[in-house]
Amino acid sequence: MSNVDSQELARFDSVAARWWDLQGPFRPLHELNPQRLAFIAQRQPLAGMRVVDIGCGGGIMSEALARAGAEVVALDLAPEALDVARLHALEAGVRVDYRLQSAEDLAVEMAGQFDAVSCLEMLEHVPDPVSVLRACATLLKPGGRLFLSTLNRTRKAFALGIVGAEYVLGLLPRGTHRYERFLKPSELRRALRDLGFDDIEFEGLKYDPFSRHVERNQDLSVNYLVAAVRSC
Repeated sequence: MSNVDSQELARFDSVAARWWDLQGPFRPLHELNPQRLAFIAQRQPLAGMRVVDIGCGGGIMSEALARAGAEVVALDLAPEALDVARLHALEAGVRVDYRLQSAEDLAVEMAGQFDAVSCLEMLEHVPDPVSVLRACATLLKPGGRLFLSTLNRTRKAFALGIVGAEYVLGLLPRGTHRYERFLKPSELRRALRDLGFDDIEFEGLKYDPFSRHVERNQDLSVNYLVAAVRSC
């Protein structure tokens, strides 16, 4: 539990009741999710696969993975968000094993038991992202795939992801992101290689808040996705 930012948890818990409000503070995640899921599904068959979703929040991606046929374990350390996730899954008739647990703790309990790990919009919210990546590597079977999404540490990401999204347009609650925790693709690539990953791929994820259009491209300057294979 040392790799936790209590202020981050409190911030997410304070708006937990609105995780599934399509016009609420998590609207961008709902609109990004189809492209995030497509990125995963194009690289990893999901039907019958064991997948762990780390930093699941209210369960937006967790439910999508389960609907695609995966057996999903979903982790978060924000208890109010998990309560919302469990209730929504029950109402929707979707089976997800939600756990109030860290990735590091699950890695001790279930090492090498998953075909895929998703960790989306989470790394930039923890003090030690490499600790989470190490847990992801431990959780995966050899040949298993890791899927990430995060924000690049660039001026453009600061302008759009913080100033624009949080303070001008109000798409996200103020204080959602801290610029110094954004991660450059080069930093992630180096960390993943050190942890035994290869076949590392990057794609940009562009979101237009006015048209609500989302597309994947090669521009990594703001939001980007990562896929990697555990080779050992």
